[in-house]
Formats: sequence, structure tokens, C-alpha cells
Amino acid sequence: MVNAIVLIVFIKGAYMAKNPPVGDSQRIGAIRQRSQTQTPSGHYVKRDAETGRFMDVKTSSKEPFKGVRKEGK
Repeated sequence: MVNAIVLIVFIKGAYMAKNPPVGDSQRIGAIRQRSQTQTPSGHYVKRDAETGRFMDVKTSSKEPFKGVRKEGK
């Protein structure tokens, strides 16, 4: 029974994305095609880098989005 469980875990792990170290729940690198800038009110707004359209405003806090690159000033 233990061998079957190990085999299932191994097969399932083969299809998962590799972003070591495994299990730390963190992205390595920025999200592609996205950038963020700060509004005059202090909130951050996410922008699509290809079209330039604003996608989302973070209203829950004035902290920047995680994993999204900041635009230069």
C-alpha cells in the first residue's frame, strides 16, 4: 500500500510546475505582462503591459500587489 501512495505522489508531482524550493508558496520572478503604479490617493493600480489598460485597483490596503513589477517614475 505504501508503494502505491508513493507512486501516486511521484506521478502527480511530475505534472506540477517547478519553482524551487518546493512548498514555500512563493513565486520566483514577476508576473509577466503586468505592471503597477501608484495613484495620487496612494492605492496601487495594476496595468496590462501590452495594451496599457488598467485592470485592477487594490482598495483593501495601500500596499503594492505581490509579484507585479513597479513602473519607473
